[in-house]
Amino acid sequence: MQRWFEDAKLGIFIHYGIYAVDGVAESWSFYNGNMTYEQYMKQLGGFTASSFDAERWADLIEKSGAKYAVLTTKHHDGVALWDTQLSDLNVVKKTPAGRDLVKPFADAMAKRDIRLGLYYSLIDWSHPDYPSVYQGGRIPEDLSQVNRFSSPADGIEDGDKWQRFLRFNDGQLRELLTNYGRVDLLWFDGDWERSADQWNLPAFKQYLKSFNPDVIVNSRLQGHGDYKTPEQGLPITRPEGPWEFCTTINGSWGYVPTDNRYKSLGMIIRMFCDCISMGGNMLLDIGPREDGTIDKRQEDILLGLGEWIRQHAEAVYGTREGIMTRYYLGGSTLTPDKKTLYLFVYDDPKEHVCLKGLCNPIKRITVLHSGKELSHHIHGGVPWFDIPGTTWIGLTAEDTHEHVTVLKLEFDEEVKFYGGAGAVVTHN
Repeated sequence: MQRWFEDAKLGIFIHYGIYAVDGVAESWSFYNGNMTYEQYMKQLGGFTASSFDAERWADLIEKSGAKYAVLTTKHHDGVALWDTQLSDLNVVKKTPAGRDLVKPFADAMAKRDIRLGLYYSLIDWSHPDYPSVYQGGRIPEDLSQVNRFSSPADGIEDGDKWQRFLRFNDGQLRELLTNYGRVDLLWFDGDWERSADQWNLPAFKQYLKSFNPDVIVNSRLQGHGDYKTPEQGLPITRPEGPWEFCTTINGSWGYVPTDNRYKSLGMIIRMFCDCISMGGNMLLDIGPREDGTIDKRQEDILLGLGEWIRQHAEAVYGTREGIMTRYYLGGSTLTPDKKTLYLFVYDDPKEHVCLKGLCNPIKRITVLHSGKELSHHIHGGVPWFDIPGTTWIGLTAEDTHEHVTVLKLEFDEEVKFYGGAGAVVTHN
């Protein structure tokens, strides 16, 4: 796993496509029968990208504090945002936009040293060679017959068509991995309709790595991904290994003008802190309008998140997961040398912040955004049995941040908590 990914902490997800024309759910709106396939595809005629400005997007992403960004190059509807030579179903040939949108995006990311991620749907509900649960507006009665791999002889799935479709996917991914500079991350979706054998894994992943051995692949590759990608539901416990939490600013991935269920900036910051406390990243999604502009409410949240991160950058970037909540009832991170502990204080304290089981003497405690030094007291403990007391850190509401306050605890030695073995005890 590439260290840059685990150090990055924040990425921005961008769902951009023809679904923004009518403000409907991306691909799923026809799959679920909310509109016909024909109605959905009529949006091609209204997709102009007339105000699309990759430099402005990149500025916003940079100001958000994100270290990587993921663009939906093709969703399940099969509409590509680049000038693919393998299909006419792309915004260059089929929409008034008439231009490749991936290239300027990739160039703008490279200019700011923001890692480039490309979303690609493995399934394509428009491709004639792709057999799907969705079949021209008709859902088959026996779904098991559609989703299982079979030989052409039984009449369920045409093996020749399937091999053509795999070659189509290989070809489109070759275009993305060779025509747009360094691609750092591939964010797949749609693997659920086929097995690992059908997707030709692990050979398919080896093919991808042949273009860039360092490219990172998300978990939606039938068990062959590099990191886990829980969606919308913030994990209760730490996922095993590298991970990323992808979520929306409101309730929609793409631009839906009627969706006013926006999370507050405070909610977003707290979710972010919860992610990095468990050693993960947050991939926060925005959905631009069809013309390429971004709703001010979404911009404001990204800018607000970035402002908080800049004030607390040392507690964010390059840190490791924090201590268990049995020791501190809140989020936390640690520096790699484990000599600095950052505590996230989510609410205004009544009197003190409580830290249990700390074995080390504290050298200094400061409020990170202001630099104010705080006092602390230790009560209780059984020193003759090496059982530490409870540390009480004096913090008043006047010293807190508007959103999440970060306390910086410095130690001369690697921090240790009481746990029977005397070692640092984290979320693992």
